[in-house]
Amino acid sequence: MKLHLLMRSSGFTSARSQEQMIQLMLEMGIKDFRVLDAMSQVPRHIFLDEALWSRAYENRSLTIGYKQTISQPYIVAKMTEHLISHTSKRGRVMKKILEIGSGCGYQSAVLSYFADEICAVERVKPLVMKSRENLRELGIRNILIKHADGFEGWGESVKFDGIICAAAPREYPKELLELLEINGKLVIPVGLEGHQKLYVITKTSESEHEEVIHEDVAFVPMLPGTSKGAI
Repeated sequence: MKLHLLMRSSGFTSARSQEQMIQLMLEMGIKDFRVLDAMSQVPRHIFLDEALWSRAYENRSLTIGYKQTISQPYIVAKMTEHLISHTSKRGRVMKKILEIGSGCGYQSAVLSYFADEICAVERVKPLVMKSRENLRELGIRNILIKHADGFEGWGESVKFDGIICAAAPREYPKELLELLEINGKLVIPVGLEGHQKLYVITKTSESEHEEVIHEDVAFVPMLPGTSKGAI
C-alpha cells in the first residue's frame, strides 16, 4: 500500500516505460525469456531516488550515492543470462547464488527469481540498509544482505551454484572459484577503468575451470574492506 500511494502521489507510472525497456532488451540480443520475465516483475525505479524515477527504465547506469551506481538494465540482463545459461527449466533453478557488490538491491531482486536463496555482500553500509528496505517494500524474502568485504566472499563454509560480481577487480579473485559448486559459474567484470571485459568462468572440477571473455563493460572498481558510507 505504501508503495502504491507513493507512486500515485508522485504522478509517476512505470508500466509503459518498463515494457519499452524489455522490448529494448530483446532488440539488444537478450534471448532468455526467463530473464526478461523476471526483469518485467521488478520495478527498477523503486531502487532509485524519486528524483530519478523518470529515467529509471532508460538503458543506462544511474547514481545511487556513495560513488556507486545501479547497473544498466542490459548488463543486469546479460549477466543473469550468462549465470543461468546452463539451465533450461523455469523458476528457481539454483539453490544458492552469491552476489558481490549488491548496491541498492536491484540485481539481487532479479536474481531472487532464479535461486532459493541469494546471499548478497555490499561494502557500503548505508546501501546495505537501503537495499534491505527496498526488498522489504517489494516483499522479496529470499535475499540475505551482509555488510562485508566482497573479496572475502560470504565468509562462511558454504558453496554456491553461481556468483555474480557487480564491481571490477584488476584480476578476478581465484578464491571465489573455491566457493562454487562443480559446474557453477562466476560472472565478473575484470580490468582497469576503461579496459574492462566481462568474464564467465565455469568450474568444471575442483582443480579446473573454463574462462570465456565477453563484451566490454564499465563497472566501478572492486575495493577491499568496508565503508560506513562517506560520500
